[in-house]
Amino acid sequence: MSQAMQLVGLQDFPLVEPGDDLAQLLKSSLQANDLALEDGDVLVLAQKIVSKAEGRYVRLSTVEPGPEALELAAASDKDPRQAELILRESKTVLRRRPGVVIVEHKLGYVHANAGIDKSNLPTNEEDPAVLLLPEDSDGSAEVLRQALQQHYQCTRLGLIINDSAGRAWRMGTVGMAIGTAGIEPLRNQVGEPDLFGRSLEVTEVAVADELAAAASFVMGQAAEGCPVVLIRGAQWSAAEVGSSALLRNPAQDMFR
Repeated sequence: MSQAMQLVGLQDFPLVEPGDDLAQLLKSSLQANDLALEDGDVLVLAQKIVSKAEGRYVRLSTVEPGPEALELAAASDKDPRQAELILRESKTVLRRRPGVVIVEHKLGYVHANAGIDKSNLPTNEEDPAVLLLPEDSDGSAEVLRQALQQHYQCTRLGLIINDSAGRAWRMGTVGMAIGTAGIEPLRNQVGEPDLFGRSLEVTEVAVADELAAAASFVMGQAAEGCPVVLIRGAQWSAAEVGSSALLRNPAQDMFR
């Protein structure tokens, strides 16, 4: 049986400011795009609009770098104040080289520069600001999912917060899920038969990451201004499991 999946980017989504009611902005944007959420839909949000609504801005002028940050800044060719923020947002620095620092973020995922970014931000170059990741991406996703489910009277709605990330063995960035709600992020297919009846031995599908990557392609990375994508027709299972299910055990991570 053939399967089709539709991805619709919400057009003309407003610029998000700290303190904005993001659930209300989503409802208004869906209405403006002549859309209403249905059971089985997945809504994918760019991390930036969640962080902006939660006021996760930090002005670099307010940051005082410590000795460890000064050392990291020298090794990575970064602003010492940004290096200080990277350290504050991280459990461990895994790799460093000029231009990039790879860390284990406080929330567990391996990320460049702890996900701290200043692209697509209305910032003053004389007093620059950067944007941190949400403090609790899964919690943020769950709050939004509940508000939207109640409004649209849905019983089966998935919500994903995505961010762009590189991969150790491939060039380029792809979208990955850093927050999920209502959706099983990782599908274990070990023991299921393949086309020839042999049991799969190691197959696990990162469902949330695959949907995040598809949505990220629609969102774009530059000035497209499309931070929300509705996915309809995807096959997924409901679960009260957060995005931590996607994190690899460090003991099994050959790139650390």
